[in-house]
Amino acid sequence: MSDVTASDVTALAGKALELDAADELGKLRERFVLDDAGDTVYLDGNSLGALPAHVPGRVEDVVRRQWGELRIRSWTESGWWTAPERIGDRIAPLVGAAEGQIVVGDSTSVNVFKALVGAVRLAGEGRDEILVDATTFPTDGYIAESAARMTGCTLRPLTPAEVPGALGDRTAAVLLNHVDYRTGRLHDLPALTAAVRRAGAVSVWDLCHSAGALPVGLDEHGVDLAVGCTYKYLNGGPGSPAYLYVRSDLQSRFDSPLPGWNSHAEPFGMRPSYEAGDGAVRGRVGTPDILSMLALEAALDVWDGVPVDAVRAKSLALTDFFLECVEAYVPAGRVESVTPAAHAERGSQVALRCSPELSTSFEQGGTPIAGAVMERLIAAGVVGDYRAPDVLRFGFTPLYLGFAEVERAARVLADQLAAAAA
Repeated sequence: MSDVTASDVTALAGKALELDAADELGKLRERFVLDDAGDTVYLDGNSLGALPAHVPGRVEDVVRRQWGELRIRSWTESGWWTAPERIGDRIAPLVGAAEGQIVVGDSTSVNVFKALVGAVRLAGEGRDEILVDATTFPTDGYIAESAARMTGCTLRPLTPAEVPGALGDRTAAVLLNHVDYRTGRLHDLPALTAAVRRAGAVSVWDLCHSAGALPVGLDEHGVDLAVGCTYKYLNGGPGSPAYLYVRSDLQSRFDSPLPGWNSHAEPFGMRPSYEAGDGAVRGRVGTPDILSMLALEAALDVWDGVPVDAVRAKSLALTDFFLECVEAYVPAGRVESVTPAAHAERGSQVALRCSPELSTSFEQGGTPIAGAVMERLIAAGVVGDYRAPDVLRFGFTPLYLGFAEVERAARVLADQLAAAAA
């Protein structure tokens, strides 16, 4: 760690202990399955959240009793049929929505498709342009391109900052990410939603990197449609089902491009013609994926009694402290933060760009520099991820991450960079 002294380490380690002692959310860590030996610091909850400790037992009950014993009766007796809306109502307070507006099911990608095509149909005739976040996660862009072809719209990729100036009478829908998945930048959902509304267009927000990490305020800010995954900050498990939000006053007009039998007004009537059901059920398509859905329902128990505002406060404290430790431990010029310093512009991750000077030290036969650095970090017990070619991503999950772990992660990062440069 170059010019860092033992007293510097002692001071930051001591500060970490003080912050952990004052952490009101610290007791929530016991609700998760984690490496309590302290050998691993898990900073990848923005890709896959940790396992809530009680979920395996609940899933075993679903498999052995509900499926194994009750079998088909569980659709009614175990509440399988109503699970998509019931679990949606549990997610609702985490994203600032009233009950009856969120349905759980399908993947984020499928829900983006439903929401975006549905948004164009809501916008009505005369509007033939879709604006999409040019920095979006690739799948959102792919689906926006397909949705534009299917609806006869022109697609315009723009940065979120360019959207207000691009809105016009032809704009049908605007698809935006609340938090940038590469940099962790938090976009201004209230202001952008208001601008879309003033233009008469329909807003669609992707909440994958914000739900469960910070307040969203869907109802408060008048968001029209939103989608999100549940396996990141909501800890639903790998491939857990996503969700779709349709604001209550739009539900009667929401015309899904995937009108499956589960969203029919009379699903067991087996009628040849389609008639949409009422409310959030319109977002359903086919038979729900019950095993993963009920694992998600169990996982959401960890949120009982947890205020989202407190989660946001700890998230900012964790990321602030990590950046402080990185600045103290890592010699200048080796990495730089591409995550905004301003709290109003920061999600719950820190992205560090590796200096080009590190490329020779981490030459790994074609592996991107960030990938080579992350491999060394993981081997040393700090688990994050990267985005090629040069960005290291560290996710901060306030429900189970402590400040001492954050300090250790920054120390390990400095050690590994120093060892490679030696």
